[in-house]
Amino acid sequence: MDWQGQKLAEQLMQILLVAFAGVAFVTGYAVGSFRLMLLIYAAGVVLTTLITVPNWPFFNRHPLKWLDPVEAERHPKPQSTNPKKKPTKQSQK
Repeated sequence: MDWQGQKLAEQLMQILLVAFAGVAFVTGYAVGSFRLMLLIYAAGVVLTTLITVPNWPFFNRHPLKWLDPVEAERHPKPQSTNPKKKPTKQSQK
């Protein structure tokens, strides 16, 4: 799953859970059944899980381009500069 796919999965999860919660509440209130409300919401959670957890192809529309090993050697890794790290005795000599 690429970065845009992760964002899409997160948005879908939030939208679907809120929508199912609203539908479940309204239905449960109209019918007067707490059990029905919980069943509708539980079904929504299961459906949301089936939609957002697997790595479906529509979550991979923007794949990352990795550098070739030869190209990666031309671009050295940046050195981390941690200001909190104290120098050791060996590096002071």
